Amino acid sequence: MSVIVYSTPTCPYCKAAKAYFKEKNVQYEDKDVSADSAAQEEMTKKSGGFTGVPVLDINGTIVFGFDKPKIDAALAK
Repeated sequence: MSVIVYSTPTCPYCKAAKAYFKEKNVQYEDKDVSADSAAQEEMTKKSGGFTGVPVLDINGTIVFGFDKPKIDAALAK
């Protein structure tokens, strides 16, 4: 399973998403788009131009924001 969280340090929904993954014992890679321009560009390409955070890449499924039902559905695939 591959999970990438595109986030910023001050985003409360990013923190909630990362806490949710930890609660479910899902390992993830955190990419801080405020400090990493390559990660920001990668996120924008994957999301079709979306620039808000968090953007979650769960096995190739893109989820915008902290949306538990969509996260759970993507994790179940």
